[in-house]
Amino acid sequence: MTPNEHDSRPGLFARTWARVRSRSFLVLAAAFVTGILFWGGFNTAMEYTNREEFCISCHEMKDNVYAEYRNTIHYQNRTGVRATCPDCHVPKEWGHKMIRKIQASNEVLHKILGTIDTPEKFNAKRAELAQHEWDRMKRTDSRECRNCHHFNAMDYAEQNTRSAAAHQAAFTEGKTCIDCHKGIAHTLPPVEQHIGAPKEHAADPSSPGVVNPNQKPAPATDEAR
Repeated sequence: MTPNEHDSRPGLFARTWARVRSRSFLVLAAAFVTGILFWGGFNTAMEYTNREEFCISCHEMKDNVYAEYRNTIHYQNRTGVRATCPDCHVPKEWGHKMIRKIQASNEVLHKILGTIDTPEKFNAKRAELAQHEWDRMKRTDSRECRNCHHFNAMDYAEQNTRSAAAHQAAFTEGKTCIDCHKGIAHTLPPVEQHIGAPKEHAADPSSPGVVNPNQKPAPATDEAR
């Protein structure tokens, strides 16, 4: 090597910096690609668990609350607009969704423990489970309901008199949807119907001898007369 060739080589600092810069680029590129793959996989898994098919993949949901929901206006109606399980029970915003998913891990635990794996166990826990969901919706101002329903968008002239008065009063008093619409998609546990408060020692409305206020009395027989 001639002296001129030796002098033309980069200095030690320049060579070291070139190596570091090259390695840093490779590390950053690898981290970027890994991040994309991780986020894509994570988001795919999250969206998969937001599907109704996933919600009813366990028989506790399919045989109980889903069967009840299929008989409601949220499942089938004249317009064909359907609100599915995640529409009502999973927030749309990412932060709120993550919080809800963490809370749902407790539900998965009880699935494993078999806490509500029979209709009898489920009905024994129905009031407690319903109250948890009512409290959540109350805290969030019925956020998931408002994805579709808004006081400001209601045409009260198109509602019947009772509904229009109730909605306007609720709007004025700062009430939220779940204050009045408990049981809109699932069977209510024994509660005080007009306020939704748990009724201690309440009888099951379907039990013999319990009067259903919405049921017309049977006509009197000749013996009763």
